[in-house]
Amino acid sequence: MELVKTQAKEIYTKTKLGCDYTLNQYVGCQHACTYCYAKFICRWKQYGKWGMWVEAKMNAPELAKHKKVKGEVFMSSMSDPYQPIEQKLKLTRKILENLDRNIRLSILTKSNLVLRDIDLFKQFPNIEVGLTINNFDGKTKNLMEPFTPPNKLRIEALKILYQSGIKTYAFISPIIPKLINLEKVINITKNYTYYYWFEFMNLRGAGSEFVTMMKKEYPDSLKILQDKKLMAKYIQECQEIIKKSGIKYEDLVIHNRT
Repeated sequence: MELVKTQAKEIYTKTKLGCDYTLNQYVGCQHACTYCYAKFICRWKQYGKWGMWVEAKMNAPELAKHKKVKGEVFMSSMSDPYQPIEQKLKLTRKILENLDRNIRLSILTKSNLVLRDIDLFKQFPNIEVGLTINNFDGKTKNLMEPFTPPNKLRIEALKILYQSGIKTYAFISPIIPKLINLEKVINITKNYTYYYWFEFMNLRGAGSEFVTMMKKEYPDSLKILQDKKLMAKYIQECQEIIKKSGIKYEDLVIHNRT
């Protein structure tokens, strides 16, 4: 893995992702999820294949210390703030140490390393921490999320955060027909989260290589994803499962599937 150390001019980026700003101390991600929608950045960051490099903004903690923003900040949209390199560089932790405590902060990760910073989370009155959870396992996980912590550890992290008094949410993504057992995922997480986000697979965002892999390994799933009528039926089935569960959720994201 290539580590590219940089100096940034700004740490907050205005966005329309459902919040006011994104905060990306890292660009690129060692988790190397093959469906990751952030892969498009490789057009401009020509360090190599997605997952093989990480750009680290080494002055990000200092930038966070000297600028305040109003509104909600999401960490992170171009990486995972708790990917493996964070254990060494600690940029995420240093940023949390420097951030204005009155900031409205939402953090999303796939890593149980997030538990390291519970002491800092407790200092923020307006913070929420989410874990991306699905039930990918074995071969499917290796193809989809080769270097992420297993779902079992993510669910345990969600539980510990919740029991520590942190506002938690579960981001169920990507929802793929025949590969996600939505009812099971909800049942094993609903006691440890305040609310949910649900997101269906975005083939356009995942790119042609991912579609090729799906065609080879999971043709039945791909057929549903690419057929508007079949996908509409699948979405309706998922909505019924969610409704029956009685859980609170913020959104059910349905992408353009063409």
